[in-house]
Amino acid sequence: MDFELDDEQRDIRDTVRRFVARELAPLEPEFLRRESFGEPGLPQDELRALQAKAREFGFWGLSTPEEYGGMDLPAVTRSLVQTELATTCVPFRFGGGADNILFEASPEQRDEYLVPTIEGDRLGCFALTEPGAGSDASAISTAARRDGDDWLIRGQKTFITNGNDADYAIVFAVTESGGRGITAFLVDRAAGWTSTPIATMGSWHEPATLFFDDVRVPGTAVLGEVGKGFELAMRWVGKGRFGIAAQCVGIAERCLRMAVDYAGVRETFGRKLGTNQAIQWMIADSETELEAGRWLALRAAWDVDRGADGRHSAATAKLFCTAMAGRVVDRALQIHGGMGYTKDLPLEWWYRAVRVMRIFEGTDEVQRMIVSRDLLRGYTRIGGHLA
Repeated sequence: MDFELDDEQRDIRDTVRRFVARELAPLEPEFLRRESFGEPGLPQDELRALQAKAREFGFWGLSTPEEYGGMDLPAVTRSLVQTELATTCVPFRFGGGADNILFEASPEQRDEYLVPTIEGDRLGCFALTEPGAGSDASAISTAARRDGDDWLIRGQKTFITNGNDADYAIVFAVTESGGRGITAFLVDRAAGWTSTPIATMGSWHEPATLFFDDVRVPGTAVLGEVGKGFELAMRWVGKGRFGIAAQCVGIAERCLRMAVDYAGVRETFGRKLGTNQAIQWMIADSETELEAGRWLALRAAWDVDRGADGRHSAATAKLFCTAMAGRVVDRALQIHGGMGYTKDLPLEWWYRAVRVMRIFEGTDEVQRMIVSRDLLRGYTRIGGHLA
């Protein structure tokens, strides 16, 4: 059993680490300043400049096939990259990617949606969740009915990431009577759907509500096959879970590093803060949980790379890592005391930001349901990966 990274993985990780240190970390004060004044994110010109620099570094389309100009990196390597990017609060991800289910598009749809999305000329959003259908995605009520060769879509989607900025949406709607048969559609904003922002406790996740009032789309707007949209939706959701776990590892790693550094220089009652047993235990607990989360995240990615059914390991990793990150951030903030509670440091921002990770792309309760169901029904054996 070898836990060593190979040379390529190490080189890619270290290159991303340098990119974060040189290009992203210096922007943290400006990002936090803007965020404190209700201006989340960074100016678009800065983000475009960062994307250009990243492309010069050779990072473009981490999971995009090489035929589309991407790197097509294995899942484990992508997990390492996501961890490194998450060590800064500056919201940035390498461009050149597209939702994995867009590769199910027809040749014409690929020209209209997939390729422009990869090139950064178009922005899409994944529109599945509804006011009455969150964790139970099969309960959606947005409907699409035929009208000649077209479809008319009516309904509402909510908590949609990028929903305010996207110029098209992948919309999931019921296309059969009785609420059975879900179909995915590629719907341009120009077709008539509208959006409104949703205020949340964390500016990192800025969702929107989307409204469809008999929005007309042609028959060619169907992504994949009619009635097969639910399978596409679950493929999209499953893909993101090990990535969320990797992000949580990066956040926890940075917060623990900050806590250790601060405990080594801050003096109280005539001695370093880190000499107090209470502080030492918080650091020890954080390190232990961080390392457990790191290997759960990598294990989930490894299952993807070896072609195994990774739903169980991805659920386990997301369940543990999202809660772990929250605990580590909380301890780091406590160690910093009043300074940690201010907006001058990223701890306060992370404290709010990580909370949503236990909700989106499958709540904690859904992950527990998946893990327990797999064991109780015999889909997965305890310790089966070591058999």
